[in-house]
Amino acid sequence: MTAAQRVIPLLITLALLIFCTLMALYPAETWHASVRGLAIWWDVLFPSLFPFLVLSELLLGFGIVHFLGTLLNPLMRPLFRVPGSGGFVFAVSCASGYPTGARLTAQLWEQKLVTREEGERLVAFTTSSDPIFMIGAVSVGFFHDTSIAPILVASHYAAAVLVGMLMRFHGRSDASTATPPAAQEEHRSRFTRAIYAMHEARQADGRTLGELLRHAVSSSLRLIIIVGGLVVFFSVIMELMVQTGWLGVLYNLTEQGLHLAALPPSLSHSLVGGLFEVTLGAKEAGGAVASIPLVFKVAAASFVLSWGGLSVHAQIMSVLSSTPMRYGPFLLARVIHAAIAPLLVVLLWPLLMGSMASPVFENNAFMPPYSAYSPEWKRIGMTGISVFSSILFLMLCLAWMGSKLMFKRGKK
Repeated sequence: MTAAQRVIPLLITLALLIFCTLMALYPAETWHASVRGLAIWWDVLFPSLFPFLVLSELLLGFGIVHFLGTLLNPLMRPLFRVPGSGGFVFAVSCASGYPTGARLTAQLWEQKLVTREEGERLVAFTTSSDPIFMIGAVSVGFFHDTSIAPILVASHYAAAVLVGMLMRFHGRSDASTATPPAAQEEHRSRFTRAIYAMHEARQADGRTLGELLRHAVSSSLRLIIIVGGLVVFFSVIMELMVQTGWLGVLYNLTEQGLHLAALPPSLSHSLVGGLFEVTLGAKEAGGAVASIPLVFKVAAASFVLSWGGLSVHAQIMSVLSSTPMRYGPFLLARVIHAAIAPLLVVLLWPLLMGSMASPVFENNAFMPPYSAYSPEWKRIGMTGISVFSSILFLMLCLAWMGSKLMFKRGKK
């Protein structure tokens, strides 16, 4: 056992004892922080995540992943070095947000559809925020300006795709896990092979609809409760750090770094808050002083959404704990995503905003404050389904074009 392996558990134990002591010293603040974290989970995370978790579990049981995997393989293999089933994971993750991508990837590994390194690549670029949170909570609730929604969404998802293309170089050059079609299937079209793959997967699963639904609801509830517990936990940790003044040290260090980079030092509260929790960091970015240019505020929010916060990191670690997939590649991908997304905001700003760029305003009858923002199930469902369908349709079109080009090259 190395020295680090002996020291790290002792440091973690000491930190936990310190936080337990602080909770006893600040009981009222701890309670209020827990309530805030619980409100975030119930108002935002539960309604936006739970329906998609259940639906994705049902789709896995019915073999839709094998169907889409066969169709999307010509796109996902060359671009990201992951099986075609990763396209389904990416589409669902864009529609529902983190940690759905990690959860589906873990299920693909359990079904032996991905290797460890393919799973690590897949988790790296399918961990993203959902459009409901970026548009409803961040753009409307925190910034009170719907004009920033397109650039926020575009920079976030474009950076995710770039991260996936960069992470394709992660790991050794392993052989494709996709089995070549049998001789009797070579004459079949890719769509026909996809239908057969879905049928075989459904037969191999063997569960009835009732069993699938019961398992989907129970497993989704377990995951969503874990997510809620981690959000409450980090909300309490943040409040204790504020009460003891430890967060002020991070604020000062971040302000100095921003000053050296010729960026507004006032954004330190957003960046430090987002280091721990997405919602807090995005809220601080929207509430920053009016003298800061809006482009820098949106870039800070984009950084926070791409990093995910330690709360999301803990969620991903808990999901991947039952698999051999490692946390290191995911951490590297979050750093890359958090670096690319703000740059894309700055680059895309003149193109997407132009004269539409307006300062953050506080009072507008059509833009309710965040305290009044409460996601509706109908809006969440329709937006999520629209995003999922659009991304899936685009990926199927690209995969079809890729398969046609590969076929033409093969004939030559």
